[in-house]
Amino acid sequence: MAVKNETFNIIGMTCASCAKAVERSVSKVNGVAKASVNFATEKLDVQFDDTKASLDDIKQAVKNAGYTAEGESSLREVTIPIAGMTCASCAASIERSIKKLQGVQNVSVNFATERATVVYDTNQTRISEIKQAIKKSGYQALEIEAGEQADEEKQRREKEVKTLWKKFIVSAIFTIPLLYIAMGHMLGIELPEIIDPMMYPLNFALIQLVLTIPVAIAGNKFYSVGFKALFRKNPNMDSLIALGTSAAIIYGIFAAIQIANGNIIYAQDLYFETAAVIITLILLGKYLESVTKGKTSEAIKKLMGLAPKTATVVHGGEEVIIPIEEVEVGDIVLVKPGEKIPVDGVVIEGHTSVDESMLTGESIPVEKNIGDKVIGASINKNGLIKFKATKVGKDTALAQIIKLVEDAQGSKAPIAKLADVISGYFVPIVIVIAIVAGLAWYLTGQSVIFSLTIFIAVLVIACPCALGLATPTAIMVGTGKGAEYGVLIKGGEPLETAHKIKTIVFDKTGTITEGKPKVTDVIAIEGYQQDELLQIAASAEKGSEHPLGEAIVKSAEEKGLSMLKVDKFRAIPGHGIEVSIEGKEILLGNKKLMNDHQITITLQDESDRLASEGKTPMFMAIDNKLAGIIAVADVTKESSAFAIKKLHEMGIKVAMITGDNRRTAEAIAKQVGIDIVLAEVLPQDKANEVKKLQEQGDIVAMVGDGINDAPALAQADVGIAIGSGTDVAMESADIVLMKSDLLDVVTALQLSKKTIRNIKQNLFWAFAYNTAGIPIAAGVLYAFGGPKLNPIFAAGAMAFSSVSVLMNALRLKGFQPVIKK
Repeated sequence: MAVKNETFNIIGMTCASCAKAVERSVSKVNGVAKASVNFATEKLDVQFDDTKASLDDIKQAVKNAGYTAEGESSLREVTIPIAGMTCASCAASIERSIKKLQGVQNVSVNFATERATVVYDTNQTRISEIKQAIKKSGYQALEIEAGEQADEEKQRREKEVKTLWKKFIVSAIFTIPLLYIAMGHMLGIELPEIIDPMMYPLNFALIQLVLTIPVAIAGNKFYSVGFKALFRKNPNMDSLIALGTSAAIIYGIFAAIQIANGNIIYAQDLYFETAAVIITLILLGKYLESVTKGKTSEAIKKLMGLAPKTATVVHGGEEVIIPIEEVEVGDIVLVKPGEKIPVDGVVIEGHTSVDESMLTGESIPVEKNIGDKVIGASINKNGLIKFKATKVGKDTALAQIIKLVEDAQGSKAPIAKLADVISGYFVPIVIVIAIVAGLAWYLTGQSVIFSLTIFIAVLVIACPCALGLATPTAIMVGTGKGAEYGVLIKGGEPLETAHKIKTIVFDKTGTITEGKPKVTDVIAIEGYQQDELLQIAASAEKGSEHPLGEAIVKSAEEKGLSMLKVDKFRAIPGHGIEVSIEGKEILLGNKKLMNDHQITITLQDESDRLASEGKTPMFMAIDNKLAGIIAVADVTKESSAFAIKKLHEMGIKVAMITGDNRRTAEAIAKQVGIDIVLAEVLPQDKANEVKKLQEQGDIVAMVGDGINDAPALAQADVGIAIGSGTDVAMESADIVLMKSDLLDVVTALQLSKKTIRNIKQNLFWAFAYNTAGIPIAAGVLYAFGGPKLNPIFAAGAMAFSSVSVLMNALRLKGFQPVIKK
């Protein structure tokens, strides 16, 4: 007997009865030992003897019950660096090739980052097969592992930049004299007699051919990649350049043969210089593009550079310096003043202040004591600490941030879909336009030379590079800039959606407020001092675990008040506490406690005022007489009111959601300027409240920090988690704020607006350039008496279009939040 366990996804269940029906039907299959259906996860777990029952038998049983069973796919997402792409059409070609593989769910090839992000079923395909598909497309799939591979990729990029520069220099060295020879006589510049076209036309032609050959060799990649793509019926930008320059060179060779045969009139139109100048200008454009593309991913390089290379670990009482990769969870790590903290952990010895600005953007060092968490890559300022490693390698906060930023930079915004579709069809259409335009001019009586000029100009000016670069470069710079300010945006989609937000819902506790109750007021009746009441209250509450009691104790400790000895302590649930201190009977609690002990409340007005301000008044009686009131509240963060004011200035409505009673909630709302108060909301109902706002037609964002906020964060159009919150909330969110500062919500929205504006500018100019450039190259202006576009200027314009889009995207590097208090 061979017992197997399998899991299926069940489609079509609507209630627990459905689950039971599936269980009953599957249990009847011969060979099934156990069938268990989880209605919540819609999964069926089956234990069966595979010699008696097959997967098809089980699926049929589910079908007989009225539902559909699908084998649970092991989906995995992988990002593969790719070498050899030169334009957006290359990316489209690779996407098509990978999509053909069985089990591939989603493919996104980003030309700007030179990476393919693939979601695939590990049961149906393997990474090696995906790499093979990339290879078949004519490109090189690089290693995926991080660490050394990241350095290798950096070296590869640097090598690519150097190679392009060398090729440009070589082509320029031969192109400049070629231009002088080809154009000099037209400008009245005398040429040496031996190559004078009037005296030695063949020499004139041959010297140009000789100078063109090294330039063509320098641009050999255009031909090898371009023609290969053309033959595979996936033409790209290189195909356009290869066709255009090859046409010019072949015609030049044909002209040279004609000159050798005595037809010296061909010396007037050789076209070698056109091919050489096109290659030289495009190599320059590619070099500038490569340099600027490198700058767009600087955020990742900065983040990677933050991690220290080694760690000092305490083994058997000895300090050992080891590579950071060898640190294990549970190791005791020693960090001296001025050193970087190598991995995440919890302080077990010592105290210090830590500069976490590189991760959170917060410039003020954070105090760390025993029990506090420390983050890898932050800087230990002034104390010696030991901490226990809790997260290492890929699990550290820094590694997670790098992964998050990488994923975001490799993602596509919905606005990019139009450009992707157009880029995929663009090149074949351009080739057709070039052929049709060339033939049309020839058939209307123009010369072969004129028609060839039109053909080459259309091919060269129509490169879709600018289209392919317009969106991803802006997203790369935008998400990278966000990371610098401690605002982690998880991709193109939330980045785009954020600028449309009309309503933001804030969770109250820990988001608008500090999440830690504090003593706000101490009102003493005549005969008592404020500090005296606080000292007695703190001494009484020292044995209590109630959050309000903890707030009173903490306030007394901050004022340096000593604790008095408590002789008797009794907690009265729902009312307060009763204690004896130095022979005095102390009551501390709510109004009910005072009424039960028949104590007259003489501070009712003050109590009502404090309650209306969102504070919790606690009455204190000493020897059965009211002594005063101590008010405790979860105070609002300093930045909350100002952040909400800035959101109002941006035309955004602000709502607050809380489980607190309406009176307290409205008091907090009044303090900070909230528009909509959603009070007394149970944790499980928060998502429904968000949904109700969405049903009114608004794009809604939710800002929260707790586990109970996760469903609401997922429900919102954009979920924003504040970094002091839980991992679950951060996992559910689209944007993570590393600091607990609501002003970063404003920063995120401003960054979204700037990035989307930048993308729209890029797309407009890319579309406008191609829309205007192709008709001009095809000779529309010439038909109405205007100029004809020389292919040389077309090449320059094409190179400039890509560089201009990249330069515009790089303007985002100057983004600064527009926040003035």
